Amino acid sequence: MEIRKVGAPIVMGDIPGVIAFVGCTNYPEGGEDVARMAEEFLERNYIVVTTGCGAMTLGEYRDQEGRTLYEKYSGDFDAKGLVNMGSCVSNAHIPGAAIKIANIFAKKPLEGNFEEIADYILNRVGACGIAWGAYSQKAAAIATGVNRWGIPVVIGPHGSKYRRLYLGRADKKDKWKINDLRKGEVVDGEPTPEHLLYAAETRGEATVMVVKLCIRPNDTSKGRQLKLNHYIDLHRKYFGTVPDDIYKFVRNDKDIPITYKKDVMAILEDKGWKPRVIPQEPSLMDMNGD
Repeated sequence: MEIRKVGAPIVMGDIPGVIAFVGCTNYPEGGEDVARMAEEFLERNYIVVTTGCGAMTLGEYRDQEGRTLYEKYSGDFDAKGLVNMGSCVSNAHIPGAAIKIANIFAKKPLEGNFEEIADYILNRVGACGIAWGAYSQKAAAIATGVNRWGIPVVIGPHGSKYRRLYLGRADKKDKWKINDLRKGEVVDGEPTPEHLLYAAETRGEATVMVVKLCIRPNDTSKGRQLKLNHYIDLHRKYFGTVPDDIYKFVRNDKDIPITYKKDVMAILEDKGWKPRVIPQEPSLMDMNGD
């Protein structure tokens, strides 16, 4: 019932994404960074889920009134909800939620259909993991496991010591093509998600990257505008500028956040941007199978 309630808002863009805090406690600057990241996303209407050490870390942080994030926010799997899934073993329920969205709303059969479901998650479901303190092989394996389902993961600086990252090439336009199966055409896309496994050096860098990695090729115009608004807003907060790669993620005028339209238009004109075809958007009738 929870998946049925939020699946449509996630796919249609009302909820900007699902963010999971997992992994160990090998934090570069202490656990408060994890709590601050989680609260940043909760205040922006993301769904936040957590397991294991990450869940315990969030329970240790208290605000000035002595409340934990679990006391401040709802435990529902919904916008602005913080869900403690349980132990590290419960990580399986996180990609399970994404799989259920593909099964329930896109009518994708589950049995023997890994590729198609992973493709749906990669292209439409804005989910991202954060393993900020990963130091064990188990934590690294968990990250790789969700990568296989099309879910990107941001790890902390210590995680880079495993010497394995899955980084995209934002300059390879020939890799951005999208198969629009509704029209039977191949259309231009963008590097979304840009990476599958990315190591960030600071909390600010991680926060901005997570929001960016929730952008998906098949976002609706409403969803893309909302995600770009968060991306620009957080980039300005932590780096003081509008991201100079914003032009890669604007498909047409409807994608431009109203608040930052003047700044974005200046970048688009400087880069010689031209509008492009958007893969056909789904309707609620399609998602209900009618």
